[in-house]
Amino acid sequence: MKPLFSLVFLAFIATFAIAQDTQKDPVDSPILDGTTANLNEFLWIKRPLIVFADTPADPRYVEQMGYITERLDVLDERDVVVLTDTDPSARSDLRKTLRPRGFSLVLVGKDGVIYLRKPAPWRVREITRSIDKLPVRQQELRDHSSGS
Repeated sequence: MKPLFSLVFLAFIATFAIAQDTQKDPVDSPILDGTTANLNEFLWIKRPLIVFADTPADPRYVEQMGYITERLDVLDERDVVVLTDTDPSARSDLRKTLRPRGFSLVLVGKDGVIYLRKPAPWRVREITRSIDKLPVRQQELRDHSSGS
C-alpha cells in the first residue's frame, strides 16, 4: 500500500509542476499577441515594442519579425516585450490607442511614454540605440554600474 501511495503522490506532484510551467506570466514572454494586450500591465516592468500590420503576410511585418527574432536576447536584456497585431478588424485596445496605418513599429517606454514610431522595419541595432538613450534606461545603466 505504501508504494502505491508514493506513486500516486509523485504523479500528483509532477502534474502540479507541469501545470505551473504552462501558466507563465505574460510579462515574462518575449513575444505576445497584441490583440489582447493592455499597455498598463507592462508599466514600469517592460518596454513594449509593438509591431502592427494589416496582415501577417505583409513583407515589412515579415522582415521586422525576422530582425526581432534574430536578436531577441539583446531586446530581452533591455526588458523589451514584443507585441504583435496583424488583425485590424479585431479593433484591439492597442490599435485604438496608437492608431497605426498599415505597418507600424512603436516603442513605448517603461514609463508609458511613446518614444518611437516608424512606418518601416528597423534593425534591432537601431532599436536598442534608441532604447539606450531613454531616461529610464540611462538610470538603469547607472544603477547597474554602481553595483546596485
